[in-house]
Amino acid sequence: MLSDVMEDYLKAIYILEREEGTPVSTSSIAEHLDKTPPTVTSMIEKLDDRGLIEREKYKGVELTDEGRTVALEVIRHHRLLETYLTEHLDYDWSEVHDEADRLEHHISEEFERRVAELLDDPAVDPHGDPIPTVDLEPVPDDESTGLTELDTGESGIVSRVSDRNEEELSYLADAGIKPGTELTVVDVAPFGMVTVRTDRGEQSLPEEIARSIRVTRSDE
Repeated sequence: MLSDVMEDYLKAIYILEREEGTPVSTSSIAEHLDKTPPTVTSMIEKLDDRGLIEREKYKGVELTDEGRTVALEVIRHHRLLETYLTEHLDYDWSEVHDEADRLEHHISEEFERRVAELLDDPAVDPHGDPIPTVDLEPVPDDESTGLTELDTGESGIVSRVSDRNEEELSYLADAGIKPGTELTVVDVAPFGMVTVRTDRGEQSLPEEIARSIRVTRSDE
């Protein structure tokens, strides 16, 4: 049986593989999990011994099929829980990430099945992240575009928002920006502020927050 920490590492590696490609460096894992490189190296050795990852010396790691299956199951639990918490327990979308992190390792497959059934087997969570299917098939490639890649005058529909920062999510909620929101880039200031127009008017977003938003271009 794997520990919660092992599952956290596998989930992190899966996410980083999707974001950065393979192999995933030790430094990227350390930054993602807020761990020291020596701590990460020690865990990588354990995961390698269990056949959950493959290591390429001086380059990084890649999940094996078994490791990827474990990661997808944990991610499925996490995103179903986030959806359940927002839709049925009145949690704000800024609160559910940490709560789901604590619960994702401890729910049974029967509980997962019942939650999925109650939610009508959703395809995405409240932040727009795809929920792996019950068969744990690989999630389709993300074909969205970062908001900061849009030029002034270009429009898009928000598809995903990073769930890792509670303050950023609260800021976006106050601005009325969430998956499904249509927006147009009005201005990109040289000091890093991105101004967008939504049906609620113009909103100015610090570049760091703008980078957490992914959109589908309106002409796609």
